[in-house]
Amino acid sequence: MEQNVVALAEQVAVEAAREAGAAALRLFHSGFTVREKDASGDLLTEADLEAEQAILTQLRSVFPDHQIRSEESGWSGVKGDWLWLVDPLDGTNNFAIGLPVFGVSLTLIYRNEPVLGVIYDTAQDQVYIARKGQGAFRNGKALHIEARLNPGKLTLGWIQGHQVQHDPRAGLLRRHIEANTKRLMRLWAPTLQWAMLARSTIDGVVLYNSEGDDLYSGLLLVKEAGCVVVNFDGTPFTGMNPEPFLIACPPERKEALLQLVQAGLELHPLQRT
Repeated sequence: MEQNVVALAEQVAVEAAREAGAAALRLFHSGFTVREKDASGDLLTEADLEAEQAILTQLRSVFPDHQIRSEESGWSGVKGDWLWLVDPLDGTNNFAIGLPVFGVSLTLIYRNEPVLGVIYDTAQDQVYIARKGQGAFRNGKALHIEARLNPGKLTLGWIQGHQVQHDPRAGLLRRHIEANTKRLMRLWAPTLQWAMLARSTIDGVVLYNSEGDDLYSGLLLVKEAGCVVVNFDGTPFTGMNPEPFLIACPPERKEALLQLVQAGLELHPLQRT
């Protein structure tokens, strides 16, 4: 039964993601309204809302008994074994300033474990699919992580949550990593950064307390492509966590990245309450 649900969910999620992406791209080229969503300065555009509606309409039609948590509308449906996480426009701030780096993210969770992730890189028309235990794919072609050349000149991705924007520990760790790598990237579109790691165009991702509707599709994608995903203390990351601190990379990079991050944390250790 579970595999049948996931197989159908994949078809629906890909179709919904493409429809949402098409709606966003149309508005990106024709014009759209934008406003601040909250005190943090995060933005909301009409594309977020139109894309979200396209996705929710399809999910509710096919899976009326599944619960949904969506970026803009929050929770809906009845709690059960199945949960959809929806980010209809990952990269809203990029979208709002005219930077074509944004996408769509859908994740299906079964009993607190991600089993399907679909990411649509809208501007590049690239569909990424990850199925738990069945691999990762870009436009139907399997993805297999590879360690790149020049191990001493790593290019890493950095992802942080809105709530840590002014956290001095995050800033100190970020600067430490920047000083000891070739480049530290911040795309403002996390799912597309995970996609870069899955296709081996960056060497790893460091995530500092950024849990949200766009997280688990990317984590499943890189895991199924062959990455390891560990907590800052080096223990494997599984399931879900409302306050994740993570490193993701090819297995042979794990020790070097753990040492890099832990050295930065020693300058200003994390204080857990």
